[in-house]
Amino acid sequence: MILTVTLNPAIDVSYPLDELKCDTVNRVVDVTKTPGGKGLNVSRVLNDFGETVKATGCIGGESGDFIINHLPDSILSRFYKISGDTRTCIAILHEGNQTEILEKGPLLSVDEIDGFTHHFKYLLNDVDVVTLSGSLPAGMPDDYYQKLIGIANLNGKKTVLDCSGNALEAVLKGDSKPTVIKPNLEELSQLLGKEMTKDFDALKEVLQDKLFDGIEWIIVSLGADGVFAKHKDTFYNVDIPKIKIVSAVGSGDSTVAGIASGLANDEDDRALLTKANVLGMLNAQEKTTGHVNMANYDKLYQSIKIKEV
Repeated sequence: MILTVTLNPAIDVSYPLDELKCDTVNRVVDVTKTPGGKGLNVSRVLNDFGETVKATGCIGGESGDFIINHLPDSILSRFYKISGDTRTCIAILHEGNQTEILEKGPLLSVDEIDGFTHHFKYLLNDVDVVTLSGSLPAGMPDDYYQKLIGIANLNGKKTVLDCSGNALEAVLKGDSKPTVIKPNLEELSQLLGKEMTKDFDALKEVLQDKLFDGIEWIIVSLGADGVFAKHKDTFYNVDIPKIKIVSAVGSGDSTVAGIASGLANDEDDRALLTKANVLGMLNAQEKTTGHVNMANYDKLYQSIKIKEV
């Protein structure tokens, strides 16, 4: 079983417009509301893929109830209730662009943070892999993911971390290391304080920096150009085919789902990387975020090319 953690979930609201007009009224006909947050996207893709998945995080108010009520019944909801209201995130789709308005979310008390920590420990009993995705809610310290990873490690669970900024830095500088991190080039550049490109020699060099010591897998997203990955002392370039993209939103989360599935099933390097990239591409071919159509899986699987570099 795979446990997905979304500490700062949201209701994602999508407003499609032919044109966004500022300083006037914009009327929207086709409004879409879905449970949002990176970890919930991971949950839905794992569910589509047929994995047994348990979802947790901090939710509150009517928005929190909406999330529970609108997840597929086959996803085991094990959320922790807090006093504040779960946030709303708005995406305005206009003229081929996407403008986002993101609420910060509720402020958690010390007691609520401690309560979730105990809740997390309890949920680990029957899981093999834990995914930790997205931003931390207000009130949680930057090193909170570090704390959860430490607990998971003590219980022999594999962890996949997908976050950025101070939370990622705290993990890299801490004592408890995740099994996998999945930065993109922008996040990697931010971490290292220098601009990173798709130059493989440069990527090989920086991924051997002692900042990443103790992390078994580093999987760097190159967007439409695939992935550059390091597993222990072996480096891989994953080349993906060109596809028609409907929406790339959530494709990184779908890749995380594939990584978690590969770890849970003890797959070899090539199988894990192939599955992860295929799920990312399948999500990009769908209008709905965090959804994959498995009818196209085998065809895309055969088109992935992986080589050691």
